Amino acid sequence: MEFIITDDYDGMSRRAADVVESVVEDDGACVLGLATGSTPIGMYACLAADQAAGKISFADVTSFNLDEYVGLAGTHDQSYRYFMDQNLFDKVDIDKTRTNLPDGCAEDLEAMCADYEARIRDAGGIDLQVLGLGHNGHIGFNEPRADFPVPTHPVDLTESTIEANSRLFDAIDDVPRQAVTMGIGTIMKARKILVVANGEGKASIVAKAFTGPVVPEVPASVLQLHPDVTVVLDREAASALDLA
Repeated sequence: MEFIITDDYDGMSRRAADVVESVVEDDGACVLGLATGSTPIGMYACLAADQAAGKISFADVTSFNLDEYVGLAGTHDQSYRYFMDQNLFDKVDIDKTRTNLPDGCAEDLEAMCADYEARIRDAGGIDLQVLGLGHNGHIGFNEPRADFPVPTHPVDLTESTIEANSRLFDAIDDVPRQAVTMGIGTIMKARKILVVANGEGKASIVAKAFTGPVVPEVPASVLQLHPDVTVVLDREAASALDLA
């Protein structure tokens, strides 16, 4: 596990974008696993700026997103499809027909999840998976629980996650109660993983996830078992780490 510690959020975003771009430069037809949330917004802005400047191209890239809310159409301004369009897809030269997100409006969620797994396999697997880190250690919508869920699956959101996400909705009652997420097994199959986290509020969970025991009650702790993980942090998020 490699740690890159930067002075601030802008530095974290730049270094994270450099990791993504190194994968794309090595293989222009790579498969990227992408994440939403506030943390990677700066990284996506760096990628968009570099593509506009002609430094990188996403023309042959395929992408799979981690998760999506159940019941929100892609046109809803809090759906993750909308987030990705606004923050990356509409700003770079990626072919949108090669961008994939779970369908939270599918009539049969279990069948949709199985199909999503099949599409990832058919694409050759994920070369680089980008992850944020929840305050309770969740990655994607894999919440703390008694085991590590393996494949893409529907999940009931915890009250803490609903409350945390309510800041983005008009009212807490508007926050969906379910989501669809890649499982821990799906994430761990990625050839390389990039984790981004910033702010003092993430310091405790960063230390617990990456230097504590590997337990499903801290879902991100399983990343300690992956052979190729890069963690990019600002100094505040890294402040509780003991890397000696």
